[in-house]
Amino acid sequence: MTLDLNAFTPWSALAGGVLIGVAAAMFVLLNGRIAGISGVLGGLLTPSRGDIAWRAAFVLGIVAAPWAYALVTAWPQPQIDAGQGALVVAGLLVGIGTRYGSGCTSGHGVCGLSRLSPRSLAATAAFMGAGFATVYVIRHLSGI
Repeated sequence: MTLDLNAFTPWSALAGGVLIGVAAAMFVLLNGRIAGISGVLGGLLTPSRGDIAWRAAFVLGIVAAPWAYALVTAWPQPQIDAGQGALVVAGLLVGIGTRYGSGCTSGHGVCGLSRLSPRSLAATAAFMGAGFATVYVIRHLSGI
């Protein structure tokens, strides 16, 4: 593995992390809710009275933000070294994992860890460990 120093952007990554942290902190302080997208979106799929507007605004903001960013800079060109089948299976596994883990990476990894939640620590360790193991198996053992 090599590090492409031309594409290494620590300042923009730091700025993004700070924005995510501040937004998550503001959300819990002002709304009393955790900013985990699986819970927010799940609440839209099973709506409760008076609980729809903020959830819809949250999801709309997540969708609209990249488009707003694209107004000031070019879209990044990601390179995904997987077929559509693998991406579908991966997406389904992530969805199943968020149901079994009672939350997603943003809910547990960002919000739960900042609240020192033991459940979030266990969930984050599990999904990070599974990710490390998957990459190791795919890249080093399977020969793909």
